[in-house]
Amino acid sequence: MSTLPNKIEETKKVSRQDMAFCLSRRPETEQVVFGSSDAQLYELNLAGEKPEAVAFEGEGHSSYITGLARSGKGNFLISGSYDRRLIWWNAGTRTRVREIKDAHAKWIRKVVASPDGTLIASVADDMVCRLWNAETGKLVRELKGHDLETPHHYPSMLFTCAFSPDGELLATADKTGHIVIWKVTDGSMVKALEAPTMYTWDPKARRHSIGGVRALAFSPDGSQLTAGGIGKIGNIDHLGGKARLRTFAWEKGETLAEMESDEVKGMVTRIHYHPEGKWLLALGGDHKGLAMIVDTTANKIVTETRTPANHAHDFVFNESADRIYVAGHNHVTVHDLRTA
Repeated sequence: MSTLPNKIEETKKVSRQDMAFCLSRRPETEQVVFGSSDAQLYELNLAGEKPEAVAFEGEGHSSYITGLARSGKGNFLISGSYDRRLIWWNAGTRTRVREIKDAHAKWIRKVVASPDGTLIASVADDMVCRLWNAETGKLVRELKGHDLETPHHYPSMLFTCAFSPDGELLATADKTGHIVIWKVTDGSMVKALEAPTMYTWDPKARRHSIGGVRALAFSPDGSQLTAGGIGKIGNIDHLGGKARLRTFAWEKGETLAEMESDEVKGMVTRIHYHPEGKWLLALGGDHKGLAMIVDTTANKIVTETRTPANHAHDFVFNESADRIYVAGHNHVTVHDLRTA
């Protein structure tokens, strides 16, 4: 859908007892695979009238599965978990192919594939991004440029990463709102950006911090980078801040727009640009789900709404970008994007 949508309609919901943290879709199908809080990967055919999740076979993870990527040829699915392991799976047979036991020293937060599917990037709370050969599992290089601690001397977290559309760059972002853009071919640092308004420190009641950049996406032409998270939070025991986006003209190091929702509170956890770059969609939530559609020409939020399902953790478009498949808290859902 190249026309700017203003309505997000839930068309199918598969209710669950777990949390679906990450999701991959087989191209040209309604078949998805998602990673769960119960440490399992599941395949789900959403074309069915009553879809039932089928678990992958063999020894898998022992904790939350928080990252999932598909290799370029589609032969492998690569999952990452709080157990610090990366596991390669045969996408056709749902069986394990290989494991990297200590892929990171701390919780893995995100696993993404390069646009051509030849590289896998993983980020974790050891504050390191690692690039892996998607077919062989061989480590290609490490990217280190995030501080281990916050300014208040507590452990930081490296939440997310995103490749540029041409696959030449990779952006990583942490809890304090620090963003680094890297050159993939040699691991050199290209640019550092800051989104400090997505980080909240409570020096009195809890002596604790929350927030950070939880989502990143490059525009289709690669000239802009949008970060998602949450604004300043009054009570850090709840996600009581406003959903927030910041768009950069990253080469110049300039902020083009900082957008904060007037209608929905919670954390943005996933962003996708429309393939033509005319708009973007951001999902997330607190105890409820949220969705925001942004006109990227005007850098303005045009639609902001609660979604019927709970907090959304991940989503993907179909080929025409008029349908999304969502992994979330107690659900996997399908939504159609419409112009009312």
